Amino acid sequence: MKVFRGFHHPGIAQACALTIGNFDGVHRGHQAMLALLRSEAQQRGVPSCVMTFEPHPRDYFAAALQKPELAPARVGTLRDKLTDLAQAGVDQSIVLPFDAKLASQAAQSFIDEVLVKGLGTQYILVGDDFRFGAKRAGDYAMLDAAGLTQGFDVARMNSYEVHGLRVSSSAVREALGEGRMEDAAALLGRPYRISGHVVHGRKLGRELGFRTLNLRFSHWNPAASGIFVVLVHGLGDNPLPGVANLGIRPSLDPSDVNGGRVLLETHCLEWPASLAGQEAYGKIIRVELLHKLHGELKYDGLDALTKGIAKDCDDARAYLASLHGQTQRQTTRDRI
Repeated sequence: MKVFRGFHHPGIAQACALTIGNFDGVHRGHQAMLALLRSEAQQRGVPSCVMTFEPHPRDYFAAALQKPELAPARVGTLRDKLTDLAQAGVDQSIVLPFDAKLASQAAQSFIDEVLVKGLGTQYILVGDDFRFGAKRAGDYAMLDAAGLTQGFDVARMNSYEVHGLRVSSSAVREALGEGRMEDAAALLGRPYRISGHVVHGRKLGRELGFRTLNLRFSHWNPAASGIFVVLVHGLGDNPLPGVANLGIRPSLDPSDVNGGRVLLETHCLEWPASLAGQEAYGKIIRVELLHKLHGELKYDGLDALTKGIAKDCDDARAYLASLHGQTQRQTTRDRI
């Protein structure tokens, strides 16, 4: 998949089938929309294209109004979003910086300058609640009318439901915020995951006997936080079991090397043999968050922190053992 920052690039296709959205989490509703988009693109012989925004428009307005409570919790990072879009078979993604200029652009100007002139849109697929342009003045009816006069087809996709529940980024955020990881996985169609480059931390984990792999979560307000049972991919042929802290680490000095940043700190219960005698810094890993053990805790001193981490490791092993037992019982029933 080709990725472009903005639409003024010579490598962008001269025509496309397009959908527009924030795609936070790329959940099952998004996946159904992308499958339809790919089909329509193939019929027209043009690339499938996703337009998304960074920062999230609500992040921009929250900052502009100095009201951080208006910013939504973030399900995924831009890296994970683009990875999910590529895995869904999208040909190209356009990441537009959501700034004052874009926020004030009139809806008709957005159609003329971005959709028609900038991207050569032949077909556009939007959700049933799609709005665009300054003050959200543009809607599906306006887009449909413009398509008739400016030569592109417009389609609208209704809400996607699973067991009567509307699949949305809001529903994913709610499940993650409440620690309902199985429900989040059902909405996403896969376990919730975070990926990135392993970065340096304070090196406190190794001093305590629990060395960690650290990933930065590039948003101040992640949808999930706390202590989780995880699987780590990217450090060998098989995923590695672990326990991870996602958050701001309240027991540590806020002036440490990653002070003020949200980190996913993962301790592998089985340290990978591939890293024997070397570090993982700079490697790209993917961490799946399977089960929430508890929220972040502030410990009184390093001894208490060490005991807390040890208990989390024991609880993670017990949870993974229970999963293994369930798998064995299911296999036995299947054979019968």
